[in-house]
Amino acid sequence: MEWNKLSISELQIKLRNNELTSEELTISVLKQIKNDEKHLNAFITIMEDYAIKQAKEIDKKLQAGEKLSPLAGIPIAIKDNICVKDFPMTCGSKILESFISPYNATAIKRLLDADAIIIGKTNMDEFAMGSSNENSHFNIVHNPHNLEYVPGGSSGGSAATVSANGAIIALGSETGGSVRQPAAFCGVIGAKPTYGRVSRYGLVAFASSLDQIGTLGRTVHDAALVLQTIAGIDEYDSTSAPVPVDNYLKELNKDIAGLTIGIPKEFFIEGIHKEIREALNNAIEIYKSLGANIIDVSLPHTKYGIPTYCIIAMAEASSNLARYDGVKYGYRTPNAKDLQNMYFKSRSEGFGEEVKRRIMLGTYALSSGYYDAYYLKAQKVRTLIKKDFDIVFEKCDALLAPTTPTPAFKIGEKANNPLEMYLSDILTATVNLSGVPAISIPCGFTKQKLPIGMQIITKHFEEAKMFRIAAAYEQMTKENRNK
Repeated sequence: MEWNKLSISELQIKLRNNELTSEELTISVLKQIKNDEKHLNAFITIMEDYAIKQAKEIDKKLQAGEKLSPLAGIPIAIKDNICVKDFPMTCGSKILESFISPYNATAIKRLLDADAIIIGKTNMDEFAMGSSNENSHFNIVHNPHNLEYVPGGSSGGSAATVSANGAIIALGSETGGSVRQPAAFCGVIGAKPTYGRVSRYGLVAFASSLDQIGTLGRTVHDAALVLQTIAGIDEYDSTSAPVPVDNYLKELNKDIAGLTIGIPKEFFIEGIHKEIREALNNAIEIYKSLGANIIDVSLPHTKYGIPTYCIIAMAEASSNLARYDGVKYGYRTPNAKDLQNMYFKSRSEGFGEEVKRRIMLGTYALSSGYYDAYYLKAQKVRTLIKKDFDIVFEKCDALLAPTTPTPAFKIGEKANNPLEMYLSDILTATVNLSGVPAISIPCGFTKQKLPIGMQIITKHFEEAKMFRIAAAYEQMTKENRNK
């Protein structure tokens, strides 16, 4: 049996009834990864020996009848900008190609405490800068639905391997949509929590006020379970929120009758792919049949989302990436003539084109004479964008919108047009700017058999409601398919 195609819920039963061992499951997943890597390139590091050793230890606990976490024995893939102790942590960049993490990120520690199995580190756009996974130093990731198409980015490796059954579940990270957008392109679940809900300790910074670890899975339950495990305040991260974590799984099976779902008109603008619009209209009808109230709402400052996001993200990136100077760690040029030349050549040779572009733009926005005109103004617009969400959530419980304006595009199609690539995040970036949670769930396919994703957005720290609304759609469409 192909164990790697089952959900966590199904695997829990198999493991506890002795129908399956964690070692057998891990080997099944590793076999799938090896088959996939010939054409997907979803992993930078495959942790085979480590994973099998973990699995054997968990099997001993299972055989001893120990009470274990629901994640015990479940293989999980980790985006390669999240630290796993004693293993490479490259961020998809040449400049960190040889870096070995000296510690575990808090999210990783919590997964290991739950006896989950770390299976490997997934490929990504360099320093999470990209929407297609074409910016990795370790070559392009391919979409498992069509190898000529991108998987989305920057968490493209995580989304692709979950979609191809190379991992049961995966961690990714978001700055402007980098979990939800690849989830939509690859036809999987992608959940971004409230900013501060999951510790950023051990997540390599791109833009500190926007970055957030998220989960990618094949079912809403799986994504919710992993987020439940890694969420909560952390003494190592001053931005983690001291807000109690709800029981997401307890809320999943509740009906949604009487809830009000808003349809933001700014997310259905001209340029949205026709088949995506049709899929969303069908989803709206399904939610109506489940008893939800559907209303039209407006987020008037959405049109400023991409320029605001770009200025803030690039400014913070230019500051965060200043630490990669060839002195303390990472790549150092072998051809330096003096100290200044070593800084220049190490960064010029170590960073890719997209990263250098963003550093330069961010440095310009923060420079003397331009800080007020760009960065400060962008922060003021960010406040207006957040207020838009606060106002609409006084009228409704959640928002429903497309995750992306188009389905996955061909590899190379937008590679030479950075502006068009940035616009891939036009429907996701405002969520990161406002810090609210959102989840992308599959809602159909185009005629070319490319996945379509829609997103559900809720108030700050209302992940339980977000998962509940997503699960209702998932269950309804599953029942329809089975008829």
